[in-house]
Amino acid sequence: MRKARVLLDRDFSIGHTDHRLFGAFVEHLGRCVYGGIFEPGHPAADEKGFRKDVLALVKELGPTIIRYPGGNFVSGYNWEDGVGPLESRPSRLDLAWFSTERNNFGTNEFIDWCKAAEVEPMLAVNLGTRGGDAARKLIEYCNHAGGTTWSDLRRAHGWEKPHNIKLWCLGNEMDAPWQMEYKSAEAYGVAAREAAKMMRWVDPNVELAACGSSARNMPTFGHWEDTVLDHTFDHVDYISLHTYLNNYRHDTASFLASPDLMDRFIDEVVALADAAAAKRRSSKRMMLSFDEWNVWYRTRRPRADRVPEGWPAAPAILEEIYTMEDALAFGGACISLLNHADRVKVACLAQLVNVIAPIMTETGGGAWRQTIFFPFAHMSSLGRGRVLRTLVESETYDSCYYDPRGDQELTFPIPDVPYLKIAAVAGESGSLSLFMLNRDLKQEIAVTMEARSFGPLALAQAFELRHDDLQTTNTGNEPERVAPQPLEHVTIVGRRLQATLKPASWNVVRLLPN
Repeated sequence: MRKARVLLDRDFSIGHTDHRLFGAFVEHLGRCVYGGIFEPGHPAADEKGFRKDVLALVKELGPTIIRYPGGNFVSGYNWEDGVGPLESRPSRLDLAWFSTERNNFGTNEFIDWCKAAEVEPMLAVNLGTRGGDAARKLIEYCNHAGGTTWSDLRRAHGWEKPHNIKLWCLGNEMDAPWQMEYKSAEAYGVAAREAAKMMRWVDPNVELAACGSSARNMPTFGHWEDTVLDHTFDHVDYISLHTYLNNYRHDTASFLASPDLMDRFIDEVVALADAAAAKRRSSKRMMLSFDEWNVWYRTRRPRADRVPEGWPAAPAILEEIYTMEDALAFGGACISLLNHADRVKVACLAQLVNVIAPIMTETGGGAWRQTIFFPFAHMSSLGRGRVLRTLVESETYDSCYYDPRGDQELTFPIPDVPYLKIAAVAGESGSLSLFMLNRDLKQEIAVTMEARSFGPLALAQAFELRHDDLQTTNTGNEPERVAPQPLEHVTIVGRRLQATLKPASWNVVRLLPN
């Protein structure tokens, strides 16, 4: 059995978790919208076509903000196609996913769905095939009260009150060749700056996120952020970053180490943002919007290999089936986000339903939780508060992560990976939540924790997520093969905790003042 020691103090924190840290993502991609959140005629659909069984699972999952409508889709999207009477909405070829978009669900339907789901909307504007002029018209349509062409058009469409959408993304992954009309850093920086200016002139209260580089393995990474921030630093509130963890090599130990690269990625983007501030002698601190993150690799094939035939509407694509092993790496990513709560203020799990998602459905049938559902739900429900600094003494191992880029494979050494990865969050009620990942595949870890500056603590909740077979999945027929179980070996004496974590396990412990 391995041993680990954790020391924390209630008065030493990283930062508060922003409520937007627990976000997700809905794109017009595959069955995420049609057959996912929206399926008129389904036995569980309400009068607006929203699946109530999916809404119930979304509320249980606990996302707080939803990014929409893309993603790659937004770079070719005409927002006007998705508003107004259904019979007058056009069908379009979607070049992002080689599908037909019927536009039966658009901006207003999304806002209504957000109200039903009790989440905040986060919209992206098209800076691929369009630009600042379309963006300013969209924000006028959504946020202006009335008395103008676009705001009165919204009212004529049946939405009298403005939507008051606060957070907007200035395009998506604009350095990526797979994006429609992708751009150089210079061209995007200018386009984003001008769009931001006009959008703020229409609504001074909005918050804006500029696109960072599409991934850490992109050749543009670093230079892109420098150039984009040179243009947009005074006009935006966030710089975005995206990452998808993979296990192409089927190396579980390396896969479970990969969230540590996510930590490194965040630190690098923070350094780039702070360098932009330093060049201006500015006290402004640019925050980060990690608005796409997940485990994704099985259905992530080259573009030419994933084109469905015949331009179908809402084809079943990118429907990753998640294993217990995936849930462990995913939990590590949750811990990484929590431990950067000082700078990562927005994060969106990509995506919400069916497409690389925690929730799966059958069109016309049922809905169920994938394995990754549980770590996110735990983080969202118990991760609100002050994230504390933790001093961790744990045995380590050396690892190497492999990340494909085109026909190349990049290698990233990850030395000194601690077997125990942990985040600790102090709640307003005096609670203390511990999120612990045992990355050892064979041995238990005996964890001893001292919580300084806390009074006596009592155990409120303790559960684990694990399975003897790391390749186990949940399915529509067997939806609970992987589910949280009580964590048995936990003792509390005063402000000291002792817990035994089983091999390859995700563990959550919540303590309350005694």
